[in-house]
Amino acid sequence: MTPHIITPDKRNMAVHLALAGLLLLVCIAALSIGTVRISPQDTLRALTGSADPMSNFVVRELRLARVVAGLLSGAALALAGCLMQTLARNRLATPGIIGIDNAATAFAVASVVGVGVSVAPPLMALAGAATATAIAFGLAGVQGTRGYRFIVSGIGIGAIAGAVTQVMLSRVAIDAANAAYPWTVGSLNARAEQSVLLLGAGLAIAYLILLNIRRPLNTLQLPDATAISLGTRIKTTRFLGLALSVLLTGLAVAVCGPVGLIALLAPELARSLCRPGRIPLTASALLGAIFMLTADLLGRTLFAPLEVPVGIITAILGSPYLLWILLRPSPRSLT
Repeated sequence: MTPHIITPDKRNMAVHLALAGLLLLVCIAALSIGTVRISPQDTLRALTGSADPMSNFVVRELRLARVVAGLLSGAALALAGCLMQTLARNRLATPGIIGIDNAATAFAVASVVGVGVSVAPPLMALAGAATATAIAFGLAGVQGTRGYRFIVSGIGIGAIAGAVTQVMLSRVAIDAANAAYPWTVGSLNARAEQSVLLLGAGLAIAYLILLNIRRPLNTLQLPDATAISLGTRIKTTRFLGLALSVLLTGLAVAVCGPVGLIALLAPELARSLCRPGRIPLTASALLGAIFMLTADLLGRTLFAPLEVPVGIITAILGSPYLLWILLRPSPRSLT
């Protein structure tokens, strides 16, 4: 008898199904666990409005919007990180590390604390993400998103944006500073419905576009001459990928703030699970949502009734992995 061989496509499908199942379990846990604990069966019934009034209220009114916000923002940040790493061919080139998160946060905070700007936070966050990317791209010169000059420029821009945010918060009334605080540390608490809806629409559009340009994106991992010989329009593909990364980052930051390391951890783990040589878009999005919801659940429950912002949890749990990447380069590295 010939041994049964698992093909790469079957492996990817198995990984995606497993991650989707895990995400479903995490969503149910996030809806069930809290100050008021609800059984998984009652949680599922509450989603259809057929549970007792208390369970219906807790699940549908208090927790569901937060879970949706975490799911969408985690998936968006992971997709943005996967795209940025692919375009720069560097596993450290994520929106958080190259300053896009901080710039989007600075612009969003400016709209909240009222420093002469009245534009909605989602639009301001998009403007900040686009501005940081444009400056970093310009400072990188002919190399564009390739090489360490783009990353170093982004780190500098992020540091400046972070300082501007702190200056704005220090010069406004305490109430305005408190309202803007979640954008500085990353939080899913009381997110605006409009921001979540915009993120959902942006994520759906970006994902559909990415599915259509998956093949040219895959060829960007090859030398430029090889990619061109395969019919890839390199400049167009890179510009579109960069634009989608900025869109996803800006909309996600408008919802959850600068949640660090989701954009780094999710694509890294997705590459280790999926078929080599292909960009793991779907797996990255699923893992990003899983990481975000898990971190938020830990932040809500570990020190209850005190709530730890999700951005702090991801920083604590993700920093050791970042150090491991820096100290022990992987053979699957993009660099």
